[in-house]
Amino acid sequence: MISKFLQSPQWLSLHGLIVVIGLLIYVLITHSLCQRRSSTAAVSWVLTIALIPYIGLPLFLLFGTRKLDRSGKRVISTTLAADLHTDEAWPRKLAASMGQPSVVSYQNLSIHSDGKQALQSLWKLIDGAKQELVLCTFILARDAVGHSLMARLIAKAREGVKIRLLIDGVGHMMGGAINLHKLKAAGAQIALYAPILHVPFKSSTNLRNHRKMVVADEVRLWCGGRNFASEYFEGEHKHKPWKDLTFDLEGPLAAQARELFEHDWAFATGSHPTKRSQIVQIARGPYAQVIASGPDQVDDTVHDLLVTACFKARARITAVSPYFVPTDALLMALLLAARRDVMVDLILPIHSNHRMADFARHRALRELAAAGGRVWLVPYMLHAKAVVIDDSVALSGTVNLDSRSLLLNYELMVAFYAVADIQHFAGVIEKHREAAKRYQVRKPGLLRDLSEGLVLWLAFQL
Repeated sequence: MISKFLQSPQWLSLHGLIVVIGLLIYVLITHSLCQRRSSTAAVSWVLTIALIPYIGLPLFLLFGTRKLDRSGKRVISTTLAADLHTDEAWPRKLAASMGQPSVVSYQNLSIHSDGKQALQSLWKLIDGAKQELVLCTFILARDAVGHSLMARLIAKAREGVKIRLLIDGVGHMMGGAINLHKLKAAGAQIALYAPILHVPFKSSTNLRNHRKMVVADEVRLWCGGRNFASEYFEGEHKHKPWKDLTFDLEGPLAAQARELFEHDWAFATGSHPTKRSQIVQIARGPYAQVIASGPDQVDDTVHDLLVTACFKARARITAVSPYFVPTDALLMALLLAARRDVMVDLILPIHSNHRMADFARHRALRELAAAGGRVWLVPYMLHAKAVVIDDSVALSGTVNLDSRSLLLNYELMVAFYAVADIQHFAGVIEKHREAAKRYQVRKPGLLRDLSEGLVLWLAFQL
């Protein structure tokens, strides 16, 4: 009976109507919500809805939203006009045009490429807080590091320090859903960012907060790629620790990071964010700025900075990332940089913690190597995220070089402009390169090539 109905003209007409309605919903949502997408992502969604509308349309409604800031307006930040007319000022000028805050000063930068140093720095910052601690993380694990962090926060809360902890809803589950009741009872405020069971249409299930920072008393910042879990620091039991990259510093830059936290906290709790001051005085000394990326930004800020950097670079582009599944635009920009004799070095782990990303990356790696780029693979799990462009800028923070991180997640990078600190980040990356082996290109067979394309289509275009 069912098979006869499925073969009938009535069913074909109904099926065609559903496909048309699904495509109309896609067009209306994309246009009305200003959801800019790459051509590959757009074609992927259209084909999925057209070929399998009963699966494709629900997936689009759950995962299709990419931008929540639909105003289309940028709050142009103010900075010293003379400072933007130098040849090396292009990152600051571009960031200003995308509404990012002005450059500010910082002091006492310390880069942690070692997990023990990073953990000691984190404990020192928390233990030294006198009035306020704000923490944002993707994962807070139910392990030794997670429990130690909770114990310290509980002690500080009982001392009267105001504590706010923001955890991504999905990341909280991935970390084992550590018990937060004792911390709440001590007086801390806790919020989950877009939990799985959240108010419909307040946010998309696919948009996760991947930002990681700790700010103490608005003057000290701890930031980078490390989640609050043992593998990111010293490991646990027989498991070796991952190699990662975080840093801490002092000064007005910490207050700038706290402003971003306020914005995220307001969204997660439904409160009103505090207004950001329009002009920030720049003190003498090194300077930097927080670059926020994600659905709350009109532009794809970090992605656009990286694409521009590839065209601006004169001598070198050095990048480290756990994953490499770039957008078509970023890959093309890297290829063109390599072809005009810019030294493009990309450092990745031989095997990351995401096997699908490892499988999908080879298509881009083959193209980059063929263009003259140098790809290096380290024999350990490398979770660091940093990019150095000449002596113009060093970007370090939470952004991976994959489409999800660049286009979907809430992320942050700090752009450093002091030459000494840019070289310091380059030196940290160079140590990983020295431990790596050069990527060997192997021509894929037809089945492998088709499989890579299928994975890229289904898994990395949502």
